[in-house]
Amino acid sequence: MKIRSESGVETRIVVLLLVSVLSMATERCPSFEIAKGINGLDKIVLRECRSRSAEVYLYGGHVTSWKNENGEELLYLSSKAIFKPPKPIRGGIPLCFPQFSNYGPVESHGFARNRIWELDANPPPLPSNSSSDAFVDLILRPTEDDLKMWPNNFEFRMRVALGSEGELTLTSRVRNTNSDGKPFSFTFAYHTYFSVSDISEVRVEGLETLDYLDKLRNRERFTEQGDAITFESEIDRIYLSTPTKIAILDHDKKRTFVVRKEGLADAVVWNPWDKKSKKKISDMGDEDYKHMLCVEAAAIERPISLKPGEEWKGRLELSAVPSSYSSGQLDPKKVLQ
Repeated sequence: MKIRSESGVETRIVVLLLVSVLSMATERCPSFEIAKGINGLDKIVLRECRSRSAEVYLYGGHVTSWKNENGEELLYLSSKAIFKPPKPIRGGIPLCFPQFSNYGPVESHGFARNRIWELDANPPPLPSNSSSDAFVDLILRPTEDDLKMWPNNFEFRMRVALGSEGELTLTSRVRNTNSDGKPFSFTFAYHTYFSVSDISEVRVEGLETLDYLDKLRNRERFTEQGDAITFESEIDRIYLSTPTKIAILDHDKKRTFVVRKEGLADAVVWNPWDKKSKKKISDMGDEDYKHMLCVEAAAIERPISLKPGEEWKGRLELSAVPSSYSSGQLDPKKVLQ
């Protein structure tokens, strides 16, 4: 095609081409990609238009990465994590189902985190928060070995979505598919590992005055006395009847993680500290405890009970926002409202 630059036609064509290219790029994001991860395990990569991303392994239905627009990792993943079934992956967001910890007859934290999930090609309707969400739907059904351990038929569906503002949302739906009329009960947790700059400079707000079970004291019940939770030693607590929002304030990074949850009454706060990291957790670096904190949306004190055909839904939304200090403390109104 002949272009007459003297009339400005050339300039207009270049502009139109740029607009077309930008439009095509926009159409490609958000994006969904199936890729090979560590040790050849399949993973899903979700990307948002401002370079934010998340990664989900089919092994365990396990979110292992959540990055902001600067490419900064927001989840802790152990440098010693073993991506080899049946060992669960240390870090990210393990799924504890149908049992949290050793609260029952199943292996600790259940079996969902070390099973191969499938892509759910035809999930029931679950609207995303935004048309710009990048998301993937996964499904887990019991194996014969699972049924020997926990004799209940179920469908566990989960959507992992990355929103237009970088928020990460996990929506779980568990349905009782027993054909013999038998109900079942389960406990559950999103065992989220957050990446923090220095655990001694972190505080958790939103759990003040609440009762908790202290797993370091034989699950004895106590009431939180501080105006926030700070960290000077090992902690392993289950906070009960918690609010729908919890804030994790990182002083050094001037960043706050906001945890929003639905259908999950409890919240676990855990950091193993130095002795346990070095002596009892082989797949965690000796100094890693300084740079991680687990705040887990959970349903533990009151197990979820389902009759055949009934379905439970639990939702977790994570966001990271800038923080500002006032009189040495973060403004709770800005964080929690």
